[in-house]
Amino acid sequence: MTGALGVTDRDQLEQGGHRPLVTVEHLIRGYGPKGVLNGVDLEIERGEFVALLGPSGCGKSTLLRALAGLDAAVSGSGRIRVPGNVSVVFQDSRLLPWADLLTNVTLGQRRSARARGSEALAEVGLGGREKDWPHQLSGGEQQRAALARSLVREPELLLADEPFGALDALTRLKMHGLLRKLLAVHRPAVLLVTHDVDEAITLADRVVVLSHGRIALERRVELAADRDPSSGEFGRLRRELLAALGVRRGMAALDLPDARDPRGKASA
Repeated sequence: MTGALGVTDRDQLEQGGHRPLVTVEHLIRGYGPKGVLNGVDLEIERGEFVALLGPSGCGKSTLLRALAGLDAAVSGSGRIRVPGNVSVVFQDSRLLPWADLLTNVTLGQRRSARARGSEALAEVGLGGREKDWPHQLSGGEQQRAALARSLVREPELLLADEPFGALDALTRLKMHGLLRKLLAVHRPAVLLVTHDVDEAITLADRVVVLSHGRIALERRVELAADRDPSSGEFGRLRRELLAALGVRRGMAALDLPDARDPRGKASA
């Protein structure tokens, strides 16, 4: 596809030779005269988990929407190569209130996918609740259903835009454990947009910091499997990422929603 947004290749990989699952080359995006992404280059390997950090307005969600093909109204240029099978999870579960849970999870799929939908609900701890309505679920359960909806499609690439941002701290930790368990089984590549530095370190294989529409820092997370936040290695990586975000030692947060957002957090 060519045009104002540049070129997008979906699942058109050449035979022979190594290619990352996702390739972004000199991506530029803007809203009117305001530039948001200013020449971003990024690669994601098959099965790799990449966390994208950055202050509000730096272009994190704009990049994710570009990879999802949801930015047709945005001006820009560059090249994006993604697989054909992509799923997206948002901060809002976006469940249809007039449809039961199984219908929500299998939305857009053939009727034969309903058995797989039940399996996906069981995987996220919602087995036996296929006939429940969205309003009967807690915030954490709604996000579990959103994960099930995404994974029932067996995506090669999972795009997650702050999926746990509206959850309370305890529920968020439970969702981290659930997500790691699901990814170990399904093995999609993941791009997670988050404001939470500890969340990025806990979940990701690699952390990318976006600043002023460009990648300011990339670090691989080479820590023990338990990702203990009290370890020295975890703390050193946390300080480096916070410094890249402009957070000085002793500051509580930089533009982090949990530090100043008056909205209530949803529970499990």
